[in-house]
Amino acid sequence: MPAAPRPRSTVSAWQPQVAGIAEVFHARFTEHAYPAHVHDTWALMILDGGRVDFALERERYGTGVSESVILLPPGVVHDGRTVTEAGFRKRVLYLDTSVLPEPLTGAAVDAPILYDAALRERVHGLHQALRDPDPFEAQSRLAFVGERLRRWLEGLGPVPYEAPRARVAVRLRELLDARSGEGITLAEASAALGGVHPTHLIRSFRQAYGLPPHAYLTGRRVARARELLLAGMPAARAATAAGFYDQAHLTRHFGRYVGISPARFARSGRV
Repeated sequence: MPAAPRPRSTVSAWQPQVAGIAEVFHARFTEHAYPAHVHDTWALMILDGGRVDFALERERYGTGVSESVILLPPGVVHDGRTVTEAGFRKRVLYLDTSVLPEPLTGAAVDAPILYDAALRERVHGLHQALRDPDPFEAQSRLAFVGERLRRWLEGLGPVPYEAPRARVAVRLRELLDARSGEGITLAEASAALGGVHPTHLIRSFRQAYGLPPHAYLTGRRVARARELLLAGMPAARAATAAGFYDQAHLTRHFGRYVGISPARFARSGRV
């Protein structure tokens, strides 16, 4: 019998509207070898299948799917290649120096593979959030990814606990309520609240209200869309009026919160 054909290599790449992320790159390679090259950005990679072999500063490394992430620093020569016939699947975030300062390069060269299950889960969650046209959740998740990476590279260990500031959480909630339609970036919220660090802002909010700010904001927008739909507004108009990017964006979140589509919800009151 003839051998089964290998799966095709596939690539998906885009530039998200999230400050600090220059490019998102998802790929499946069955036969590929990167020549030696450098990036202007940090490359933060997780593997979803197979194994990969790479050289960084003349040292060779190999890894497969595990509770780890690969971090390649800017300006340092590296390559990469498939190891098995099945190839590998990877997701990469190219991060600029606003997320990780360049002086941390040396630490990354010394240890480019970080065995940290919580970090890998955060990176995975960030990739999921980047599919949403509203960048607020992705901005929040990037702040925590960057914080954990910096702690690793600085050799400082776990992030120390900071007691949440209830007043900050209340002020952030008021700000989200006031800007639910037009939206707000995490950087704008931080500046408006006196320069509170984004990760502390999010921790304080979660401690006070039991959910992260992006989830609170989405819930507020869904609630507003419900009001508008029951008042007879068409779904496309209700979506943008409530603060969603478009009708498809509303539909995706509406189903999670309400259990049915916006159109069915609107018709339910007319039976």
